[in-house]
Amino acid sequence: MTTLITGATGHLGSLILKHTLERVPADRLAVSVRDPEKAESLGVEVRAGDFDGPLADTFAGVETLLLVSVDGPDEIRIGRHLNAVRAAADAGVRHIVYTSVTDADTSPLSLAAVHKATEEAIRATGITFTFLRNGMYHENYLPHGDGPIVTAAGDGRIASASRDDLALAAAVVLGTPGHENAVYELTGPRAWSFDELAAAAGTTHQPVTEAERVAGLKGFGLPDFVAELLADIEVNIGRGVLAEVRPDLEKLIGRAPVTIEDAVRGR
Repeated sequence: MTTLITGATGHLGSLILKHTLERVPADRLAVSVRDPEKAESLGVEVRAGDFDGPLADTFAGVETLLLVSVDGPDEIRIGRHLNAVRAAADAGVRHIVYTSVTDADTSPLSLAAVHKATEEAIRATGITFTFLRNGMYHENYLPHGDGPIVTAAGDGRIASASRDDLALAAAVVLGTPGHENAVYELTGPRAWSFDELAAAAGTTHQPVTEAERVAGLKGFGLPDFVAELLADIEVNIGRGVLAEVRPDLEKLIGRAPVTIEDAVRGR
């Protein structure tokens, strides 16, 4: 009856584990990480898990797998995800919970392609699944320092959610029955604009073009693919792609999700 959480030392995975331990006995939990030494203090079984290599031992005896999406260029991410899905099927995993993205099957976001391919691969195995289609994190947009908030989003609105609320939703799915073959669209409680965020943070919003934004992000030292991905998200925010508010997150966690204003106050 083992539940295994991948990426358990990452920003999202560590929060999922914290909330899951409040709902599932530690002796029924395991985690997989690339560097087991970093997970020695987690209080659960730790397994080595590298999505670039064999995963038979990592997934052995696992009934429910929480697959946290990995980072990297698209072709690398898809390869790693598909390797993990195949290994899960070979190991006899009975249920896969996957952290996807909003409207993964129809979204124009460039990052959606990875999640769409992964969802399709999971469906093709015949294993029951739960897709947690996470919206953008509040934390991605909180200002640091006193300068303006610079985006290519214009006056677009986004219904982001806190990382901790999204982690809590994952833990609820892992700790309660009845989520087989469910797709949850997880957003914050309202859509906000960057002008509103700037006002809440006591600064200003500086709109720029997509090309200017990509150049600026590269100037901060971000890899090309990351700069282009982040700018693409902002452009699509400007087009209204991430503005729809969905009820699933509130239903799963049993309360209103944290607002962007709450996140600003708590930064």
